[in-house]
Parts: sequence; C-alpha cells; structure tokens
Amino acid sequence: MRIGWVVHCGVLLALSLSAQEVTVTLLATTDLHGNLYPYDYYSASPAQRGLAKIATLVQEARRENPNTLLIDCGDAIQGTPVASLYQTYVRTGRWPLGIEPGVPPLRRDPMMLAMNALGYEAMVLGNHEFNFGLKNLARAREDARFPWLSANTIAAPASAVKPFQAYIVKSVGGVKAAVIGITTPSIPSWEQPENYRGLKFVDGVEAAAATVAELRRRERPDLIVAAVHAGLGGRGENMTSGIAARVSGIDAIVYGHSHRREPGAYIGDVLLVQPQQWGMSLARVDFDMKKGAAGWTVAAKRSRLIPVTAKTQADAGILDLAKPYHDLTERYLKTPVAESPATLAGVLGRVEDTALVDAIHEVQMHYAKADVSFTALFNPRLQVPPGPVTVRQIAALYPYDNDLYAVEGDGRMVKDALENAARYYLSCRTPACDQGPLTNRAVMGYNYDMAQGVSYEVDLSRPAGERIRNLAWKGKPLRPDQKLRIAVNHYRAGGSGGYGMFRGARIVWRSSEDLRSLAVSYYIERRRLPAGADHNWRIVPESARRILREEALGGR
Repeated sequence: MRIGWVVHCGVLLALSLSAQEVTVTLLATTDLHGNLYPYDYYSASPAQRGLAKIATLVQEARRENPNTLLIDCGDAIQGTPVASLYQTYVRTGRWPLGIEPGVPPLRRDPMMLAMNALGYEAMVLGNHEFNFGLKNLARAREDARFPWLSANTIAAPASAVKPFQAYIVKSVGGVKAAVIGITTPSIPSWEQPENYRGLKFVDGVEAAAATVAELRRRERPDLIVAAVHAGLGGRGENMTSGIAARVSGIDAIVYGHSHRREPGAYIGDVLLVQPQQWGMSLARVDFDMKKGAAGWTVAAKRSRLIPVTAKTQADAGILDLAKPYHDLTERYLKTPVAESPATLAGVLGRVEDTALVDAIHEVQMHYAKADVSFTALFNPRLQVPPGPVTVRQIAALYPYDNDLYAVEGDGRMVKDALENAARYYLSCRTPACDQGPLTNRAVMGYNYDMAQGVSYEVDLSRPAGERIRNLAWKGKPLRPDQKLRIAVNHYRAGGSGGYGMFRGARIVWRSSEDLRSLAVSYYIERRRLPAGADHNWRIVPESARRILREEALGGR
C-alpha cells in the first residue's frame, strides 16, 4: 500500500513538474512581396520561395509543437506580377492589355487569402503596403482575418484610415505572449502624400518603449516579442538595433525590410532574427518557459531559419487558392508588346552603357518630358533575344511598382547624384588601375543610377565624391546653376539610396501609373526596343573598366 502511494505521488509530482514547463514556438515570415507560387514570373521558371512552400514548413513545425504563433513582418501585398496585377485592378477597376473583357473579378487580396488559410495571428504594416494607395491598403486589410500591427503609425481622429493595433496578446500553452508591431517611419520620404493621408509615423524606439510599458501595466504578459518592419540601426528608417539596446523587457525581435537574413544574434539579452525575403525561409524561435512562484519566465531561447528548398513540397491548398490569380498573370505576361532588333543583355549594365538601361531612360524622358533621366539597372541577369518582346520581359526589366516623377533641379543636383552613384565603385589601388576588386559590395546595385540626357565619365583614379568628369549637357559643360527638369522614380525623389539631393525638390509632374505599366504602354506604341546604347557615359581609365567587366562577368 505504501509502495503504491509513493508511486502515485511520484506520478503526480512528475505531472506537476511537466505542467510547469512549456515551449512556445514563434514562426515568422517577412517581405513576402506577393510570392505565392514557387515560381519566378520574370524567367517563367521554378523558384524555391513563396507561401505555398512556407505552408508546408509551418505545418511541420505545428505538428512538432502545437504551441505556436505565426506572424509576418510586413511588405506582403506588393512585389510579384501576381500582386501588381491584382492591385492595379483594385486601383483602376479594369484589367490591362492582354486580358480579354469578361474575365470575372477576383474580389479578395490573394496574399490575405493565403495568409488566412495558413492561420497567421498578425502582420506588421510594411512600407510597401502603401504603394498602391489607401484604397488598396484598406481592401487588403479588410480581407485579412488577422490584425495589421503598427504601434508607431498613428491615425488622426478625422482620418479615413482605421487605427492600427499596437500589439496582440495570445495565450499559447498557458503562456501569455505579446507581439508588438513597429513600422519603419520613413514612408513619407517615399510615398505620395495621398498614399498616407491622415497618418503620422513616429519614432520606432519611442513607440516600442511606450508599448512595452502599456503592456506591462494592462496585460502583464509572460513573453514579449517585437515584430519590426525595419532593418538594423539605431534610429530613423532602420531602428531595430536601437529597440533591442534601449527598450527593456523585450525577449526577442523578428525583423525585416532590409532583405537580409539573420538566423540569430544577440544585443544584450534580446535575440534578433530575420527570415529571408520572398518566403525563401521561415524563422523559428523557441522559448522554453518555466513557471515558478512569480509566474512564467523564459528559461532559454533559440532560433533558426528553415530554408525553402527544391525538396520542400508546395501545399496543394495554397496552390489551388492562388491558381486563378496565377493563371491570369501568366496570360498577361505572355502578351506581345514590341520587337527587339538585337540581343540585349544586362550583365555589363553597371559597367558600361547598355540598350536595356537606355530603354528605361527612353520611357522616363518621354513621359516626364525631362532634360535628364536617372535610373538603375534592377536586373543585370536579364537577356532579351532578337524577336518578339512580351510583357514578361518588360516586367523583368523594371520589376518594381515605382511611380515616375519630374522634379525641378539644376546641374549641381545632377553632378551630386552621379557622385553618389559612383560610390558603387572602389577607387583604384594602383597608379595603373590594374588591380581589383573595384566593385564596392557595400553599395547595392539597385542604388547605382545612370543618367541620360548628359554625357560624363566616371574616373576611378579619383576618390569618392570627385569622380565625375567632363559632365556635359547639349554638347557643352554643364553649369551648376543650369535649370533642368529631371526624371526620377518616387523613391529617388524621397532621397533613398543616398540621393538626398533630390529630397525637397519641387515635383512638377507625377505619373498616374507605375513605371512598368508606362514602359508597356510606351513600347506597345513604339513597337521596337533600342537596337544599341548611345554610350553617353563611360568608366575611366580603360584598365579599370576591364577589371569591372571581369568582375561582372565572373559574378553571373
């Protein structure tokens, strides 16, 4: 009898101890940018990314531990041709060229439908959620069966925008878990005022601190996670490091926006994790929780990124849900637009002038009625063979939903912008300029803008800030005070990528359509892409250009 009692007590004790420990698993994505299918729409080929494959990873994690939370860190509804086609339909009420009349409307946001099906608990408001305007943002938000979070996005009392929740609190395995949402506050630098009218974006560090204090006062959670749509940094656009260092009480931060990956790093006691963009990986953070006299505490925490691979099966349910959107997009992308008179390749497009970049300039100069145009080459892997050119190839040339602006500027602004762009290169290491590397990996290629309407040289024997030589307009040296009408996309107009010289310039015209749509319309009318570049700029000395060619060709 005594032995049975001891055994019985031992079982009760074991059960009691077991009940005092639980692992809470946080699963997170970020910067999905409209990726549903495991498919690259620009090359029409399979790709290891997208929510259909992420769904399989989520289901596997839930089977392993049912005590999970699934969240997203923003930039979900913009990016792929699928997203762009749907958002354009919502904004304009019509389908573009190539989709015959009578196609039934697709009434729900495809990303929100998929995220609903996956059971997301919350999503952080990202800056690209504003790209198509407040009507589109509101439609997607209505379609979501989960809240969009942003503690530092404040709606004015008279605003038409419904206020954003600062946080959610969920009971997971008996643990009270809170997730705070923070958005990069730099949206007014990038978007047209009507795209964020009635909203104010305050400092992310201050908002996080205030929200943690409110949570402690009202909810007393056992676990606090910050979900941040901002990269690493102390303040401003990217303030994730600042939140980790300055805001006490946060156990972990999952972040995005910068399109980098971080499987797990610490700032103090705060664990920081960033999954890869486009649904190329799923972040998993496990919190081992232990309950004592004072309640639940975090006994241990660990993180990893689970990659999407060729072996990851796509979830059939998500594929079926997305299929009408996918099929419609493919029909649009196959629409013929123009002819290419020659093979046009982008591989050397950041080393020398190319017809592909000139094709973008031609569109911008035409619609903005500009004297000078600035653009980057966004897809150096693009190659357009001779013959018919489809919407797919135009979309691959300009894959972003940027608007086109014409701003009032001058020669000094052009010179400063070109000097900023030239940071993409390193200065020569020898007098003969015959040793590499000369590509500055610290500057992203999409921030290397080239100009049309002027001629110039980029001299890599000179230090950064003093490289632009023989800058001319209409065959004469460009005076600093020469007034010019300059074509730039709306991100450049806001000063992104170091182009602060454009910030605050008077905007004299802006497009009503995104640049990709303008390019499609332009080449439908012209029926022909440029046959070659006009070579209005070049890198000197020649030895430096040879090294850069080798570096570009070696990186293919």
